[in-house]
Amino acid sequence: MPVTPDVIGVVAVFVAAVTFLGGVAGLLAQQTRRLESRFESRFDRVESEIASMRNELTEVKIAIARIEGPWPGLLCP
Repeated sequence: MPVTPDVIGVVAVFVAAVTFLGGVAGLLAQQTRRLESRFESRFDRVESEIASMRNELTEVKIAIARIEGPWPGLLCP
């Protein structure tokens, strides 16, 4: 098959398209990794805040139970 300018042009367009699409795919992959790492760190922070709120809620429940005292029906006569 002879190499004509048409064949060279088609190959050049194909190579340019592959290069362009490969670059776009690389940029999208990089952006996805950055977003995932940002959300993971945010979720870690939220989980630690929830854990500290649970501890505080437990302390509040204990304090309320101490203020109210035992139920009258459970006292020994």
